[in-house]
Amino acid sequence: MTLNAIERANARPIPIVPRLIFATRWLQLPLYIGLILAQAVYVYHFWVELVHLIEAAFGDKEALGLLIKSIGYQLPPIMEGANIVGYEAPKLNETVIMLVVLALIDVVMISNLLIMVIVGGYETFVSRMYLEGHPDQPEWLSHVNASVLKVKLATAIIGISSIHLLKTFINAQNYSDKVLIAQTAIHITFLLSAMAVASIDRIMIASVKAGRHGDAQAGHN
Repeated sequence: MTLNAIERANARPIPIVPRLIFATRWLQLPLYIGLILAQAVYVYHFWVELVHLIEAAFGDKEALGLLIKSIGYQLPPIMEGANIVGYEAPKLNETVIMLVVLALIDVVMISNLLIMVIVGGYETFVSRMYLEGHPDQPEWLSHVNASVLKVKLATAIIGISSIHLLKTFINAQNYSDKVLIAQTAIHITFLLSAMAVASIDRIMIASVKAGRHGDAQAGHN
């Protein structure tokens, strides 16, 4: 659309019904505000886990117990023959540290997903943010649209699923074979879904480019 066409469109009055329908996009604003509050909860959860990890590293047994409970780590059993007579005392070993760090990474990746949905969704479906030229503008926001947003969200979900699957395999002794198989199948489903979304997006982009090329050739003729 040329500049003159845009000016004519802006000058033309919008009827009341289309104006009302277009204004309904602001109904999504409370949803994005709710996601911002959810982001604040994740930040609080991250710092609680991090503080517990630091306290446990300095020998705080209560913080260590809270960490082990939060990650679902099963203490090694003490065996007498074929019977379990107790469990080893909690200690901050490599497995516990790895599971806690993976849990923190998981929180960060979900937080990134929330930012992508909040910023990208608001920019795409509600209103422009006019961030062009701003030094802190995210790189991906310069070319975001509904199609790009779907692909990026699918990729982020795969990353989160990978972290969850890795946590499960590290702590595999506390899960049944059914749970391990189910989580692996779900992760593969996410992978296939993301590949399908990316393929459809590529086909749509190719179709749009072909249409524009055809229009350009018709204009030259």
